[in-house]
Amino acid sequence: MLCNICQSKDATVHFTKIVEGKMHKVDLCKACAKDKGIDDPSGFSLADVVIGLGASVAIEKSDPESDGRCSQCGFSHTDFKKTGRLGCPDCYKTFQKGLETMLKTMHKGVLHVGKVPFTLKKSRDFTIKIEKLEVALDKAVGEEQFEQAAVFRDEINDLKKKLEKVSVN
Repeated sequence: MLCNICQSKDATVHFTKIVEGKMHKVDLCKACAKDKGIDDPSGFSLADVVIGLGASVAIEKSDPESDGRCSQCGFSHTDFKKTGRLGCPDCYKTFQKGLETMLKTMHKGVLHVGKVPFTLKKSRDFTIKIEKLEVALDKAVGEEQFEQAAVFRDEINDLKKKLEKVSVN
């Protein structure tokens, strides 16, 4: 098998990455692997290969005033490059700019929105509000507060329409 870069030497370094469900294989010869910085296990970061050989550079440049080290645990860019992990919660603040750049290339955004799909969460929220309003409506009718009951009824109807739209999408 020939190297994907030089197309002349036998490949001795092999990587497989999966992007959006599609498998991509990368085969490199020893020289091309060395050019990409993959020959030195202590300086090699699998995260860099997967993300595109630029993640650790973004982390390295993230905070010039921190000397590249976390003030809390002393974790450095080199430590991140070796392990692919950070040392403590303060590392996220120290390397914030670089992490945001890296995460934007890996994910849709930098804000974690949870594991529940948006439409499911939205429909669950509407259902809970509707149930609470129905209890309030029954109480208002029982106490003969018909004007308040009408307000609850209208809110319930509005929420049911919104719930229908969320469920359709």
